[in-house]
Amino acid sequence: MKPIPVLLGPTASGKTALALEVARNFEVEIVSADAMLVYRGLDIGTAKPTLAELQAVPHHLIDIVEPEEDYDVAQFVQDAERAILQITAVGKVPLIVGGTGFYVKALKQGLPLTPRADEEVQQQIWAELEEKGLDHLLGEISAVNPQEAGRMQRNPRRVVRALEVFRRTGQFPGEFGYSTPKFEYRLFGLSPDLPVLEQRIARRVERMFEEGLLDEVRQLLVRWSDHPSRRPTALQAIGYKEVLEGMEKGEDQNTMIQKITLATRQYAKRQLTWLKTQLQVECQDAAQMKPELLAYLQDF
Repeated sequence: MKPIPVLLGPTASGKTALALEVARNFEVEIVSADAMLVYRGLDIGTAKPTLAELQAVPHHLIDIVEPEEDYDVAQFVQDAERAILQITAVGKVPLIVGGTGFYVKALKQGLPLTPRADEEVQQQIWAELEEKGLDHLLGEISAVNPQEAGRMQRNPRRVVRALEVFRRTGQFPGEFGYSTPKFEYRLFGLSPDLPVLEQRIARRVERMFEEGLLDEVRQLLVRWSDHPSRRPTALQAIGYKEVLEGMEKGEDQNTMIQKITLATRQYAKRQLTWLKTQLQVECQDAAQMKPELLAYLQDF
């Protein structure tokens, strides 16, 4: 089998529209690689494909968990590989589509074989951090592996996790290697030039409010009104976070729009950098990339 095609790009780059277009011309089923589209009820703020679009082309890994449920990269890889097997078994072409780069990286590279976290050991290390400071913990790592200490980038969570694993196993997380991927992948990067992308982002955010983002957030909040402390972390996604904060502060809609637009622009730039540095993907506009993708699907 040829490598599975993957359509990547930052938010608002036009991935969904292009994927739907090519799916209508080929026997394609879409496998979403978006960390937020898995959640039911988070529709407008995630720019989820419409019901008509979902009915026009078979989609996988959309609306599969509740917002309060945990869903991580390991579950994604398992679900995505199962979907690919199902699609190819009926003679169709799986097209992975998404902007969550580390999901795609895990598909392509394999999952880290690092042991699961031990919360009790981590709590002990967090207590040490409070008492002795970050430099003390980094010193413990540096004494064994200076390069590993540098990779921590003074991130407390990474330091605590690294020491938790090391104290239990004598190895740091990066020394465990990765599982073997079930498939090979061909990556296609999509993005217009930055000024155009920023215009698309601004229009998308405005459209979210026109389509009822405020009402969507209010409806979601009703679910956890009796237990606000259990509000799911999914609501910290860009768009939902700013609306929630705006509601609490009494901000007007224009202020929320400005904040979401800025946060989304910054996120899109990070996505482009991540795709380039971590997956070695150079994004092109649709006019350049589309013929290449179509030719690949034609010969799949």
